[in-house]
Amino acid sequence: MNKTDIIVVGGGASGLMAAGKIREHGGDVVLFEKMNRTGKKLGITGKGRCNVTNNCDLQTLIANVNSNPRFLYGAFSDFDSADTVTFFESCGVPLKTERGNRVFPVSDKASDIVNALRRYAGASVKCGQRVSSLITENFCGKTRISGVRLENGSEIYCNAVILATGGMSYPLTGSDGDGYRLAESVGHSIVTPRPSLVPLEVREKWCAQLQGLSLRNVAVQIADCKNNFEIVYEDFGELLFTHFGLSGPVILSASAHIKDIVPERYKVIIDLKPSLDEKTLDNRLVSDFTKYCNKNYSNALDDLLPKKLIPVIIKLSGVSPECKVHDITREQRRSVLELLKSFTLTVTRLRPIEEAIITSGGVNTKEISPKTMESKLVTGLYFAGELIDVDAYTGGFNLQIAFSTAVRAAESALLQN
Repeated sequence: MNKTDIIVVGGGASGLMAAGKIREHGGDVVLFEKMNRTGKKLGITGKGRCNVTNNCDLQTLIANVNSNPRFLYGAFSDFDSADTVTFFESCGVPLKTERGNRVFPVSDKASDIVNALRRYAGASVKCGQRVSSLITENFCGKTRISGVRLENGSEIYCNAVILATGGMSYPLTGSDGDGYRLAESVGHSIVTPRPSLVPLEVREKWCAQLQGLSLRNVAVQIADCKNNFEIVYEDFGELLFTHFGLSGPVILSASAHIKDIVPERYKVIIDLKPSLDEKTLDNRLVSDFTKYCNKNYSNALDDLLPKKLIPVIIKLSGVSPECKVHDITREQRRSVLELLKSFTLTVTRLRPIEEAIITSGGVNTKEISPKTMESKLVTGLYFAGELIDVDAYTGGFNLQIAFSTAVRAAESALLQN
């Protein structure tokens, strides 16, 4: 084999979808994946359940894209979340919609999604073969793709190449930045890759005492201290305390809004009781303190807070844990209330890109046609998925980007042949 119509580089979500779409329409395609099997990263998404898309309309899809949302308008219009649901159910994978319109396989097994895409891509897949470079030629004064060179030195010629190599997150699954190097080699510029949807490290040492504590219904704000405490993000949801800081869905989405990270610049402000305004919460404290008036302060918060959180709140409030509740002053009660409504931590850095769910940055969208996903610099070169400088929040939106851009790239490459 030294000639085919279309070559897909990368066997993740977008690569498998692109290869399958080309096969479905009768195109001659070969997919090269450097790992020993395809879909490795896809198999661990959504904690092994695979949040495959978000059951929402076009405007909501666009609103949840953090970088270059307008670039994706056409791709989402052609292949949206409803199309994704229809596709997988037609492949024999029943889906369900959960909280936040997140769509999962009924089986709760990411492997069902991976296997469906593998079947769709079929025999076109060649694993354990790394593409080391792109082969181009000059045609009528324009650079156009003519094939790829594998690491073993062999050359495969084609009319079109779809780069779908992913970003730099989870490098053990194969996403190690290969696609950036290939794109740069033919003249493309790369917006500096950075981690997105990633946990946060914080300065406060006491955070480690809360390791493993999950809070389901809290309100979170991210304040930029460099810009007069401007609130750059706010949302409601679930967070998780870790030995280094904070994680969980609401924190992962918040991380996408933290730019130019420097220690002390950003504060995470957590409202532990968002359903209660200050007056209602103060009445609740008065009620609990009356109930436990003859007990020590350390035993007065059991009805209000998770057990693991109580020692930290007590320490930060500045009230002795041995203080009798009936001796707590109004001012001291006020300090407890303020802690519950503005539980604040200081961000020191994002966790490494290797731990990020996705990569922000990538091939500059100004150099890619949004109508076709084709390079504006090299005829016959297409891009799909996380390799492009587009990223979204948690909830299935990033996989929808992968599928939508893959379908558009595949259909455009087919038209060229």
